[in-house]
Amino acid sequence: MRELKKGYGKAKTLLDDVDELERFLQRLEKKLKTIPALGDKLAVLPIMISLVRNYIKKEYTDVPIGTVIAIISALIYVLSPADIIPDGILGVGYLDDAAVVTICWKLVKSDVEEYKRWRQMNGKVI
Repeated sequence: MRELKKGYGKAKTLLDDVDELERFLQRLEKKLKTIPALGDKLAVLPIMISLVRNYIKKEYTDVPIGTVIAIISALIYVLSPADIIPDGILGVGYLDDAAVVTICWKLVKSDVEEYKRWRQMNGKVI
């Protein structure tokens, strides 16, 4: 929980700069393509990225700001090269990322599920 909360300030700063937030999301998506297997814990990252994108485009704003900040904070941790376990360590490098994402997921799951329903109802599912 502490690692997630550490990113809240940076997450708020990113929310204030839509262009920088979009560049951040693009870098994250690029990194996700290099992860050998996302696993069930990191598999929620694309939907989290989608929620943030739709939020900043003001297409989906029916979500608490705290949820958006928590998601961005978790995404910051995943993209950060300086996390607890370096991602380059085979087999265990993404365990800390998965732990932070899992903590975040427990906090925001109902809001993300609501977003998924909105996407479905509005034809936003790819």
